[in-house]
Amino acid sequence: MNGELFSIRKDLLTVRVFDSRVSMGRAAAKDIGDEMRRLLAEKEEISMIFAAAPSQNETLSSLADEEGIDWTRVRAFHMDEYVGLAPGAPQAFSRYLKEHIFDRVPFRAVHLIDPSNDAGEEIRRYSDLLAWYPVDITVLGIGENGHIAFNDPGVADFSDPALVKTVPLDEVCRMQQVHDGCFGRIEDVPRYALTLTVPALTRAGAMFCSVPAATKAEAVRRTVTEEISEACPATIMRRHPHAVLYCDRDSGRDLTTL
Repeated sequence: MNGELFSIRKDLLTVRVFDSRVSMGRAAAKDIGDEMRRLLAEKEEISMIFAAAPSQNETLSSLADEEGIDWTRVRAFHMDEYVGLAPGAPQAFSRYLKEHIFDRVPFRAVHLIDPSNDAGEEIRRYSDLLAWYPVDITVLGIGENGHIAFNDPGVADFSDPALVKTVPLDEVCRMQQVHDGCFGRIEDVPRYALTLTVPALTRAGAMFCSVPAATKAEAVRRTVTEEISEACPATIMRRHPHAVLYCDRDSGRDLTTL
């Protein structure tokens, strides 16, 4: 038994609900690994975008243990980074990803966002990298306000011409960082971040989205049931031809009657 309780489909989006975070993460990692192996049988190298958040813990842990993946042919990007953190701050998303995946397997290359760089220069540099190495797989989550990466309602743009931009973080987004235990109080959470835009995330051939915990139940419900719009940026996954949303029992609790 893989712990899957049920699955549904909404528009193009497949939603799978599991009995625990662990079974959710294992299932997501297996699907990601299968897609990686498939692509690596066809291409010399692939590129992937990774989210950094506690919601990704189980998925990334299981993915690092997947067998039969030649990580030396995988190029990694991360999808957002705070602006204004002290150098070496434990809350940096690059630090999270190094601990959970980047330093655990031998990637061909890891391309980190450098928030200490001039913002305009860094946007150009990272946008160029994304253009040179088109992304095959996006591994992401959903925020409590329905954001993907730091594309909060109000700044998300489904037709954004940019690949990377500087954005203000709304209060719900900043408070989530406190709920996640990353910061002790909202006053400590940075107000701005560099983020990959919605088109930068969705242009990947496949999207695998892990969203556990009761704090995400409302965001999951909105993603699956509301009109597709920037008011809940995660709804854009319902237009993607190869997107899967993985939930545990708590985050998927409102989907049982759909």
